[in-house]
Amino acid sequence: MKTTIAVIGGTGKSGKYLVNELLLRGFQIKLLLRNPETFQNINASAEIVQGDARDYNSILSVTENCTAVISALGQPKGESPVFFDASANIIRAMIERQISRYIVVTGLSIDIPSDKKGLKTAQASAYMRQYFPAIIADKQKEYEVLSASRVDWTLVRVPFIEQTDQKGMLKVNMEDCPGDRISASDLGKFLVDQLSDQQYIRCAPFAASSNCFPE
Repeated sequence: MKTTIAVIGGTGKSGKYLVNELLLRGFQIKLLLRNPETFQNINASAEIVQGDARDYNSILSVTENCTAVISALGQPKGESPVFFDASANIIRAMIERQISRYIVVTGLSIDIPSDKKGLKTAQASAYMRQYFPAIIADKQKEYEVLSASRVDWTLVRVPFIEQTDQKGMLKVNMEDCPGDRISASDLGKFLVDQLSDQQYIRCAPFAASSNCFPE
């Protein structure tokens, strides 16, 4: 019997690559989509569930019979921040469904007590906080609800995501972001790797790519 993964944000700039990686490795997936009519599902291993991550019943539905949840949720344009509400709903549903593993993508601006951000990362974080204060504050609350939960979460902090199939050398660091870009393909692979890798459980690693972008 194939393992089924619930995917939140599977049509976004990183979500599409995540979905492709999961299917490539033979996983069954359940995708939560607000507008499923815009998604062309041509793979029998992908089940579509209509709903919204801010609605608890939608999350409860998409997580049924799943063994893990991966969220690459993006911020909908013109709407209030979604990240805290989504993760709060996901954690609640995971506890009800007895699912332990939750993997989440977020930005490098999120602060963790053990951080030792270098100048470049600190400047990028300050820029995001200045120009997108509500979103960054909401993402910081998402980290807080994760850290207070009892699920096995991993919060992957990334810089600018390049939508490319090219794969480079992925670098991971627990204290500072090791680069200014990440390949969406590298990110998708890293996220799926976390389903079987216990190294970063209840941690928030930074990840970035190198050697795959033109100079």
